[in-house]
Amino acid sequence: MPKFSRTSLMLAIAALLSACGSSNDTASETTSAAPLATASTILQLDDGELTPSDATQFAQPSFHMAPVLLDTPADAQTAVHTQTVPTAFRRLNTRQLTLDSLRVAQANRSSDSDSSSATPLATATTVVTYTPAQIRAAYGLPALPGSYSNLSATQAAQLGAGQTIYIVDAMHNPNVAAELSAFNSKFGLPACTTRTIATNASLPLASASSSACELSIVYSTSSGGMTATAPTYDSGWATEIALDVQWAHATAPLARIVLIESASASYSDLLGGVRLANNLGAGVVSMSFGGSETSSTSSVDSVFSAANMTYLAATGDSGAGVAWPSVSSKVLAVGGTTLTYGGAGARSEVVWSSTGGGVSAYVATPAYQSSAVPGMGTTSRRTVADVAFNADPNSGQYVAVIASGSSTVKWTSVGGTSLATPQWAGLVAIANALRAVNGKAALAAPHAALYTNISTVAGTYASVFKDITSGSHGTCSACSGETGYDQATGLGTPNGDALLSTLSGLTVQTAPVVTAATINGKAGTALSFTAPVTASNAVTYALSGAPSGMSISSAGVVSWAAPVVGTYSVTITAKDSVNGLSGSGVITVVIAAASSSSNTTTTTTTTTASGGPVIKASAMTGVANRALSGTISISDATSKSVSVSISGAPLGMTFQVNGMQITATWAAPKVGSYTLKVVATDSNGASAAASIPVTVTAR
Repeated sequence: MPKFSRTSLMLAIAALLSACGSSNDTASETTSAAPLATASTILQLDDGELTPSDATQFAQPSFHMAPVLLDTPADAQTAVHTQTVPTAFRRLNTRQLTLDSLRVAQANRSSDSDSSSATPLATATTVVTYTPAQIRAAYGLPALPGSYSNLSATQAAQLGAGQTIYIVDAMHNPNVAAELSAFNSKFGLPACTTRTIATNASLPLASASSSACELSIVYSTSSGGMTATAPTYDSGWATEIALDVQWAHATAPLARIVLIESASASYSDLLGGVRLANNLGAGVVSMSFGGSETSSTSSVDSVFSAANMTYLAATGDSGAGVAWPSVSSKVLAVGGTTLTYGGAGARSEVVWSSTGGGVSAYVATPAYQSSAVPGMGTTSRRTVADVAFNADPNSGQYVAVIASGSSTVKWTSVGGTSLATPQWAGLVAIANALRAVNGKAALAAPHAALYTNISTVAGTYASVFKDITSGSHGTCSACSGETGYDQATGLGTPNGDALLSTLSGLTVQTAPVVTAATINGKAGTALSFTAPVTASNAVTYALSGAPSGMSISSAGVVSWAAPVVGTYSVTITAKDSVNGLSGSGVITVVIAAASSSSNTTTTTTTTTASGGPVIKASAMTGVANRALSGTISISDATSKSVSVSISGAPLGMTFQVNGMQITATWAAPKVGSYTLKVVATDSNGASAAASIPVTVTAR
């Protein structure tokens, strides 16, 4: 699959005097064919690729390890484990501490390393470590069953059956399967069958098992493909991989886990891992890494926008501040707490002092972060975290680690927002499994559900989330835990049963989306175009700032009989007729002086990593007044730039781009025969053409 480095959608629909209609006698007797739009529409989409300088930036794994090798957990451990940290080890920085580092420190300990003269880096002298069963109890998740056989559909769904969790990390951990096996055996979790995915496998993958866990390990390319070459080993990333896989599985024990290892921790390579997850099929993507946000990182938001996918990322482990990719408005940002739990009763939590969180320098405030959210107030830009989970390594969780070149399992207490992230990924997977049992679609982006449907309803918010109101992660005025939303822990930590019960039955209310666009027309030619609106239900339309004579119909067609030369900013507002939510966007209308230029066309411009263009599309057939859609796939193996023009589009047909695939949608097609003429031309001058029949019958 080629790597997409620049995508812009330019829709320019021909201005014709007559309709492109059907010659079918019956059709012409019953209804006229749809006319063509007379405006050219230019939609500028994010390109799915970073600037060269940002592409070569490196992300860091977001974990902390307590500076102590733990005793081997007892097979029937019921009490929370507490262990003393050797004085000399207290001088070790817990950020990205690894088993290899601990072994070196242990070997280098002098005979007086435990003397009182040692100066500790941190004040913690003991480490508390929790098992999967204890974490499940603390956060209100169903207890692990005694047997994983003969579970009902609902019981299996409560463990994530039928869902896929993608763990995207960098570098290679050769021991991940053995570590997971030891973890499962020790804590009564179901074994995972290792399943190989061939590099040339047909994608998307088949559905995940409805009754058993599978573990697959794949190596990604920066373009979103698969390679048979494993990345090199890195002890830090190997630890990250171990904890991500083990705790995603501990949360959703029957979900399929696909570990995606990228060749390096560069932004470009890690994005390739996310692209591969998108190609592999529907699921939840866990990203326990982060790096600096820049003015261009938002340009890859299309990578976090694939259908039926949820994306989660750690907010970071260096205190107040934001990190990419969690700062993206398309990603659920996961912060951290310090957990206190005695094995029974209610848990207690405060803000973990090292959790990330803050206000983006570049990302606009998303609609879901409105002033209606308790504690949110009015924000200048996107604010993270969204949610939180235990992340303090001193209130850590067991992770089984096997050092490079060894086969011996060592037990560590690990934390970090990278520990919180895969557990929230597991929760989303379980919610999707329960929604499937209830006949509902997957959550995809969960922000609207968490913010709009849950946090703004006082009783629901109080039952679903534990609001973290104390502790801080910095000295800024917004760095402390507060009532309602705060940047350190977001909406709070999950009360598992209530969260899953609510999400499993929720009909998510989403506002219509009006895509910003530039509309090109000519003076003396009547202007008409379809408003670029995406909505779950029927909408009503309104214009503001429109020039005299411009109007919008109930079908969303904007018309202007006598356009005047000039540039106009017009706001289109669409209101959902079912949930009452509204969305708006600014359309720039540019009217040029009349000329004798030829008819305009619909143009999609993309850039790929590498061949003469190839167009793949099937004929589109449908029934009048029933939504019709089709896809046009473009590939090119040798050129970095491919321009795709589409002419002959009927009024009401819209186009959307996702990577190298164009989706044509017609909400209310009219009887007739139409032909979309597609021409793809690459930067080398090579071209390909195709004619795509569109046939709409009366019934």
